[in-house]
Amino acid sequence: MAETKGLMLLNFWPSPNGMRCRVALAEKGLEYVYREEESILECKSRLLAKSDPVRMRVPVLLHDGKPVCESLVIVQYLDEVWPDRAPLLPADPYGRAKARYWADFIDKEIFGCGLKLWKLEGEKQEEARDQFIRALKVLEGELDAKKYFGGDTFGFVDIILVPVVAWYRTYELFGIFRTEIQAPRLMAWGKRCMKRESVAMSSLPDPHKVYEFVCFLRKKNPGLQPF
Repeated sequence: MAETKGLMLLNFWPSPNGMRCRVALAEKGLEYVYREEESILECKSRLLAKSDPVRMRVPVLLHDGKPVCESLVIVQYLDEVWPDRAPLLPADPYGRAKARYWADFIDKEIFGCGLKLWKLEGEKQEEARDQFIRALKVLEGELDAKKYFGGDTFGFVDIILVPVVAWYRTYELFGIFRTEIQAPRLMAWGKRCMKRESVAMSSLPDPHKVYEFVCFLRKKNPGLQPF
């Protein structure tokens, strides 16, 4: 088994992608050094620029000094390096392929569309809201009556989606809808996830604080994409 030392996570607290990595690290029980990129809105740290010279975005995982970028890649990397510590992906190839499909769906249809909700206005924002609500309903259909997306086991898809709990308020206030009405099963799923030790340990930010940050970002520079 690989050593569990030498891990550092570069992150910026509102980043849903960074939240995923923190939950995965906690689920695996891995110790790591956390580095908050406090000045990311003004300038990138030298370490971030060196670690991800192409996009210069958080999160970045450093393992013995070697950078791993992009949250989906990071979570899968953690599962491959430490497969015996709370496996996140299913054991069979089809199950893994299905989990990766839903992770891609969440990235594009939930977080990608959610970005449009608070960046756009008028008809384009309304279109983004309708697309976002459709995506919520699709996920509800996949979740169905299961405890987690993997059944009774909290895993990869849950980790990829769980940051939405901290972002619901922002999406709702800009999109003018209520998730508990549009997707009650997802709301119940989110409450179950928040009771997990790994999620609680990861300190998902207060939804009110996230909303305040987004309002600040819109006023400062709506075109800025810090994560």
